[in-house]
Amino acid sequence: MSHNHNHDEEQERIIIPDENGEEHLFDILFTFDVEETGKSYMVVQPAESPEDDEEEAEVFGFRYEDVDGEFSLFPIETDEEWDIVEEMLNTFVDEEEL
Repeated sequence: MSHNHNHDEEQERIIIPDENGEEHLFDILFTFDVEETGKSYMVVQPAESPEDDEEEAEVFGFRYEDVDGEFSLFPIETDEEWDIVEEMLNTFVDEEEL
């Protein structure tokens, strides 16, 4: 598995519409690819999330496809996929705490 995330770089952002079509701005925490399945995943948090360490930020995971710079997001539907995303999120959090 390979992953990319921003340590000191400017935060990448993405707009994701909700079920009502209302658009929300999210910070992309990191992306990663699972070589065994050929799928790519993205973990995001709302751009207006508090930076306070005492309060846990809400994060969301998606499977995504990038075709010529156009992102398509898909819900993560299987427990196996969630396990992979959760493992990568734990790794990301551990690296950020160093």
